[in-house]
Amino acid sequence: MKKPLLLLAAMALAVSCKNEATKEDIVAYGSTITQKELKDHLYIYASDEFEGRDTGKPGQKKAIEYLKKEYEALGIPSVIDGNYFQNVPLNIVKTPEVSISVNGKSFNYFDDYISVSTPDSGNIMANDIVYAGYGIDDEKYSDYKDLDVKGKVVVIKAGEPTDKAGNNVITGDKKASKWSNGRQAISAKRNAAKKHGAKAVFFMDSNLFGRYARYFKNLDANGGSNRLSLPKKKDAEAQIYHFLISEKMGKALVKNINKSSKTATVKTKFEMNFKSVQEPVASENVAAIIKGSEKPEEYIIISAHLDHVGTNEKGEIFNGADDDGSGTVSVLEIAEAFKQAADKGHGPKRSIIFLHVTGEEKGLLGSKYYTDYDPLVPLANTVANLNIDMVGRIDPKRKGDRNYIYLIGADKLSTELHELSEAVNKEFTNIELDYKFNDENDPNRFYYRSDHYNFAKNNIPIIFYFNGTHDDYHRASDTPDKINYDLLENRSRLVFHTAWELANREKRIVVDKATE
Repeated sequence: MKKPLLLLAAMALAVSCKNEATKEDIVAYGSTITQKELKDHLYIYASDEFEGRDTGKPGQKKAIEYLKKEYEALGIPSVIDGNYFQNVPLNIVKTPEVSISVNGKSFNYFDDYISVSTPDSGNIMANDIVYAGYGIDDEKYSDYKDLDVKGKVVVIKAGEPTDKAGNNVITGDKKASKWSNGRQAISAKRNAAKKHGAKAVFFMDSNLFGRYARYFKNLDANGGSNRLSLPKKKDAEAQIYHFLISEKMGKALVKNINKSSKTATVKTKFEMNFKSVQEPVASENVAAIIKGSEKPEEYIIISAHLDHVGTNEKGEIFNGADDDGSGTVSVLEIAEAFKQAADKGHGPKRSIIFLHVTGEEKGLLGSKYYTDYDPLVPLANTVANLNIDMVGRIDPKRKGDRNYIYLIGADKLSTELHELSEAVNKEFTNIELDYKFNDENDPNRFYYRSDHYNFAKNNIPIIFYFNGTHDDYHRASDTPDKINYDLLENRSRLVFHTAWELANREKRIVVDKATE
């Protein structure tokens, strides 16, 4: 009896070895990602026919149908049974109906204030307000120290404190911190007020107010805001009322606002009626899956955003070939490579989801809906997210080899992921991995500006692949003829090989830098 058992064991081992992909196999599968197929896809996906793929608009519907047909043709099934589309309910945020008076004097929308939040409708009546100076709450300086703003109307102004030498107190040099760095200041100061319990915050910044007021007034004159938001979750805390205001209104609220940054409670009769105006709009994520052969309940998600910014008032189409047509077609080609491997008996051990998200250009809405509202698979079982957003061009400001890619976030949550990424690149693609924008103090804050961030904030390790911005970024001139298809090919292969290793290694990567 022993000899037949040994023979069966040897045969089983031989079959097992036969089914294990060799390096040559893996290289061959990666080589199915070609310039020609990427180009063929992109000249369709970033064509005028798709009308700039604006979220919720007809062009975006054409985009999702194209993706669905491609996955059907490849024989890669949907994540949701019988439906590749994950419905993402959005609202168009219209100009709210607001009336505000200060000490009996009325102020006007667009001329004196604009809302930069989407709170519920409501009213506020107060006999005093709190002036919180610069509205900063930092370890090195805080306007909220010993200041009670809970349930109050808070007024703040632009800027940050400096020392006698003219250096910013927070940065220690002439550089602006996030507290006075344009758009960052809007969110940073809002979050500080909200953290301390303020009911409303009025931020006086003449430059920002002028820019935003003109922009939103122009939108309103041409049919209304195209700003989108997700519906409020049932368990979500109330949003703070958040306004940018003119200097005129700032002085009415706090008489000496320009001269002083000293915090104080100010006796002021304040009245506000706020009515939120929103209109529902339907949009969709697209999701396909190759099930894992050994660990099907663990998932690698490869993502790109399917939308762009549509058209402008002149009728120009913003094709978005690089942003993010390049990422979209890269995901399609990577999916095809994995499917060819699976058809030859080399399917991934872990499941791989190919996720195309909507509404990235409107505030990462599709990925936020996926992670915060309706994950299609458990977030706890999601091993990693590889996000591809703009990988077909060259950053004109960058010096060095053209065969590069910016990598962001690989080491933020998992040391193993960074090391794996480096090793895979060395083994298969030999691209220069540039970590310029991975710096925590990067003023561009790219780590927070694409869809991977919604996974990262849930402690899912991510890598963001990015070629940097260029002169055609968010312009009608971002067209498929300007894509470097040799670079797109190699960068797509890098993502494929990284995903292959993540999907087939014995143990899932360890999250050793989890955030609270």
